Amino acid sequence: MALSDKDRIFTNLYGLHDWRLPEARRRGNWDGTAAIIAKGRDWIIEELKQSGLRGRGGAGFPTGLKWSFMPKANPDGRPSYLVVNCDESEPGTCKDRDIIRHDPHTLIEGCLLAGVGMGAHAGYIYVRGEYYNEHLVLQAAIDEAYDAGLLGKNAAGSGWDFDLYVHRGAGAYICGEETALIESLEGKKGMPRLKPPFPAAVGLYGCPTTVNNVETIAVVPEIMRRGASWFASFGRPKNSGTKVFCIQGHVNKPCNVEAEMSIPLRELIDRYAGGVRGGWDNLLAVIPGGSSTPMIPKAVCDDVLMDFDALREQRTGLGTAAVIVMDKSTDLIKAIARLAAFYKHESCGQCTPCREGMGWQKRLMDRMVEGRAEIAEIDVLESVTRQIEGHTICALADGGVWPVQGLIRHFRPMMEERIQQYHAKKNGGVMPHANQTSGVPPLAAE
Repeated sequence: MALSDKDRIFTNLYGLHDWRLPEARRRGNWDGTAAIIAKGRDWIIEELKQSGLRGRGGAGFPTGLKWSFMPKANPDGRPSYLVVNCDESEPGTCKDRDIIRHDPHTLIEGCLLAGVGMGAHAGYIYVRGEYYNEHLVLQAAIDEAYDAGLLGKNAAGSGWDFDLYVHRGAGAYICGEETALIESLEGKKGMPRLKPPFPAAVGLYGCPTTVNNVETIAVVPEIMRRGASWFASFGRPKNSGTKVFCIQGHVNKPCNVEAEMSIPLRELIDRYAGGVRGGWDNLLAVIPGGSSTPMIPKAVCDDVLMDFDALREQRTGLGTAAVIVMDKSTDLIKAIARLAAFYKHESCGQCTPCREGMGWQKRLMDRMVEGRAEIAEIDVLESVTRQIEGHTICALADGGVWPVQGLIRHFRPMMEERIQQYHAKKNGGVMPHANQTSGVPPLAAE
């Protein structure tokens, strides 16, 4: 059953209406904000916990629990900060972009309520550098909110003081990682740092800080207005609420759409994106949650649900819910090699497994595209990705090797066939055996 319009939180996702404050208020933004704040910090956090909201930026950590880590009081006088991650650089992901350019007041009101929930009187929205026009809209909406008394001293007449600032990044994917984002906000090179201490203890400017994704913060006001049970009624337990999905690739109508969590992947594509180009039987594979999540083949896509747990059971993830659809015309090996090149380019270089491993993986994948490799090197590639995964400060390296692992897991025969075809052509039509070497050094750097 499709999500009804009355249950959608982002009522202007497609920009059909004016984003400015008067029209946003007519759509329900800023309705009863002071009354929500009057219920207090503990009530807000408890409602979030009961709603089952999990982070919409990729990790899926329970939001209410994350907010509860913020200290109730700072005896040393340090302030607390909210930081909103709008450094939306995951390939295939463009949901936050539409939120800030078409529905910015959902985010701004959410920032105020989040500030109350975590005891913060200031918030920073870190916007991807390429989102130039979007940041102009967001800043204009913040200015409107100040002029209307919704931000600043006694924000929204609630008695809570809250200031909100927009900070533009410079286009570094790594700054989507929360500690790298904090470093960048402080004017340093955006490089992840070791945890602990976690940002809730030592974050921005050495003060308690919580970093949340745009979508996570933007859904908070409607949860507070309609109640935790309303939000929790969508999706499966521990996978509740609505979610903005970015559907793209070989579909008839690429789109962003807000749908219920746990919707079957096939229904999501057929109902909202006009189906797979050439029909469902023409489907080859889908990357379900942005480029860092392993692809799944059609056989899995037939029945899998779009939520955190169902996709984890299939050894992939919901991630940012950027659904990349690939039909049978796709060169999957070439597609994954392109992603390997992206992660090599975006590595900050701080950790040796990532700095060296991403480049090695990219070079070997380039050879796999041509078939200019040995079949035994597929196992070498798999082994090296396992040595990279889990051995770095942040998760960029994990996300960098997962696409390759997904390719090997589900489409190894395709890789072997490519290698055999290359050597058959090279050897005048004689196909090599699996244990026959090509003369290419397994770890050759080119």
